Amino acid sequence: MLDAIAETGEIRLPDLAHRFSTSAATMRRDLTVLADQGLIVRTHGGAKTNGMSGEVPVALRDNRFAEAKRRIARAAAARIPRERHAVALSGGSTTAGVARELATHADLTIVTNSLSIASLVSAHPRLKIVMTGGILRPQSLELVGVLAEGTFSAVNITTAILGADGVSAEAGVTTHDETEARTNHAMVARAKQTIVVADGSKIGRAALAQMAPIEAIDVLITDESADAAELDRLRGLGVDVVVV
Repeated sequence: MLDAIAETGEIRLPDLAHRFSTSAATMRRDLTVLADQGLIVRTHGGAKTNGMSGEVPVALRDNRFAEAKRRIARAAAARIPRERHAVALSGGSTTAGVARELATHADLTIVTNSLSIASLVSAHPRLKIVMTGGILRPQSLELVGVLAEGTFSAVNITTAILGADGVSAEAGVTTHDETEARTNHAMVARAKQTIVVADGSKIGRAALAQMAPIEAIDVLITDESADAAELDRLRGLGVDVVVV
């Protein structure tokens, strides 16, 4: 529903009910829930965006494209060798899936600014977890800003695994928040290789702020729903594109 409202900026209740094949009463209740969370603004007979970025809060992301994200996470984790290795993970539901796949790794250091990922892997004592400092973004549960950037700049990272809100040949790898973008740029800058994990809905899209130009990306792992022409453009720029 958030995506549907964001597409046009404002939408009528009957149009929402038709789109989701349900009753106006059900849509009205759901809109009330979203408005109570500050995610939209109710209007007479519908809803509109709240003027923010349109970013879906992290708590709502896990159920979107779940099977594709699981396949992407498995493919990304398979690229991490079973030996001493330092992996940096940005926040996001797809990178959290990668963290789950890496939880049984025998000799791994995970560097992250994501509270969600740190909590997810904290129960595995064989992993070494390094958390950045920074200011907490409640939308993504990531620590951002100069303290987070300073942590990434102080460590050596073998592989950075980067989630994204958009990946395109023209705009690079992008996200909704410019401070988060600067923090993740610092992570990529310290990595020997960078793997971007993004489901097909992100391919060809551009969000507000660039985290990394395409030339900084070694591998993109996505699913078969991604736009084939855009994937060809990315391959032409030297990205190793893996479709799962």
